[in-house]
Amino acid sequence: MADPTPVIDDLRAESEELDLLVAELSTEQWALATPAPGWTVAHQIAHLAWTDRSALLAVTDADAFQALVEKAFAAPGSFVDEGAAEGAGLPPAELLAAWRAGRAALDRALRTAPPGARFPWYGPPMSAASMATARLMETWAHALDVADALGVARPPTGRLRHVARLGVRTRDFAHTVHGLTPPGDEFRVELTSPSGELWDFGPPDAPQRVTGPALDFCLLVTQRAHRADLALTAVGPDADRWLDIAQAFAGPPGTGRPPKEGPR
Repeated sequence: MADPTPVIDDLRAESEELDLLVAELSTEQWALATPAPGWTVAHQIAHLAWTDRSALLAVTDADAFQALVEKAFAAPGSFVDEGAAEGAGLPPAELLAAWRAGRAALDRALRTAPPGARFPWYGPPMSAASMATARLMETWAHALDVADALGVARPPTGRLRHVARLGVRTRDFAHTVHGLTPPGDEFRVELTSPSGELWDFGPPDAPQRVTGPALDFCLLVTQRAHRADLALTAVGPDADRWLDIAQAFAGPPGTGRPPKEGPR
């Protein structure tokens, strides 16, 4: 049984870094457009706050969370945007306070969750460690959008290992949401971390493989960059197909980002 404390600590650190980006923004900066169509900086933070509240309900009140799931199924194409729009309409100081309070409450709930407990989600049920990993993945991905809007670079850190691991573990889920049968055998995934360390997943002798920078793999599975703009290599037809549909987040298939224009 994995101890969730390390990933919960990393989730807190990831959130605090994003908090530093937005804490002193002007009203005009909160309204800046981000790469997500129709979403401002405020929408990005509002989405994180909304999803933190959903995760808190999943951990503490399964019945209330089930009501959210039913609402999501009733409007699968709009419920995420509606949640973000509602929060983005708040004054920035109020939105920032709500996000801080919500993530602090989720932090406490995850740290005090019973060992071995599993919680409902929009995808498969998750442990406390998996829930924290999913929240870290989303926080990192949406922070990229905020940083892009602000013209700020966010150096990758070792916390990307959580995102990479989640990207590997959601391989079969990505196939399922696209109506495809998942491959029967595991793949080998070898990624070069930001520090130069090798992160590897899957059997060493697996014939189908994915290799490349860990940052690029994380950008792919969070759909923050088009495959054509990333230095990832697939060996084998199933591995190659996976890189076209990979997603580490729950819900319907995302549209992803278009490729950049011009030479790489």
